[in-house]
Amino acid sequence: MNLLIRADSSSTIGLGHIMRDVVFAAQQSEDTVMFACQNLSGNIIDQIPYPVHILSSNDPDELIELIREYKIDKVVFDHYGIDAVFEQKVKKACKVTILSFDDTYSAHYCDILLNHNISADANRYRGLVPKQCELRCGAEYTLIRDEFKTEKQIQREKIYDIFIAMGGTDPTNATMSILSTISDDMRVCVVTTSANIHVGELKAFVQTKKNMTLEINSKRIAQLLHQSCLAIITPSVMVHEVLFMEIPFIGVQTATNQEDMFVYLEKEGYTVLKGWDAGAIARFYNT
Repeated sequence: MNLLIRADSSSTIGLGHIMRDVVFAAQQSEDTVMFACQNLSGNIIDQIPYPVHILSSNDPDELIELIREYKIDKVVFDHYGIDAVFEQKVKKACKVTILSFDDTYSAHYCDILLNHNISADANRYRGLVPKQCELRCGAEYTLIRDEFKTEKQIQREKIYDIFIAMGGTDPTNATMSILSTISDDMRVCVVTTSANIHVGELKAFVQTKKNMTLEINSKRIAQLLHQSCLAIITPSVMVHEVLFMEIPFIGVQTATNQEDMFVYLEKEGYTVLKGWDAGAIARFYNT
């Protein structure tokens, strides 16, 4: 089967869609996989280990031409800019099977809907997808990168008090807000990517701190997390990996699409914040 994954990454969109799509693609071992992406600023197209077709727009007609050219059988949409109308146009034109990623309970015209968040509730999709749509929701569909599965089997010494990962692009510069409140006696590991427009500021700040390490485009996120006592992250896909590694965490919401996960984590008794609070670490350890 020929499988096409339509997703984007950029400094504003973030990198999470592509990262989870690569994990998903690796599970489709019997399919021939290709990606279709726009060449947006701050993208991670070069990190996709599959053929990538560069789109000039997010126009369904351009995508339909590509689907026909490569005789695509199945299309995966993982994109907030693609809605049910777009999907229906592709479906009617190409008769392909459509799988849509979703984590905001939006309407989709698809054969399969995948919400792999632990907070996902299949009942909330009633009336939002076709009646025959197969719903894949919840923890049993969670996508965990292989590096975390391997890392969990290894014994590691804890060398960091705090691990901070506020998304690959961190458009709100939440990382800097957190770092500026951490005491010098805490050993801190900060991870980000070169797509973060604030990376220069982070570099300059960390260089003045002997207790802090900055990792950019790291290939050992699982190890760094494993070596940490506490993680400060966004309530996003990263939560799945932190829970899998059984690391205590504080979740700090930085985007509206994290609201569902935020509510779920709060209900389950995890520490989550609507914005960074300088006293959060002390309170976490005193509870």
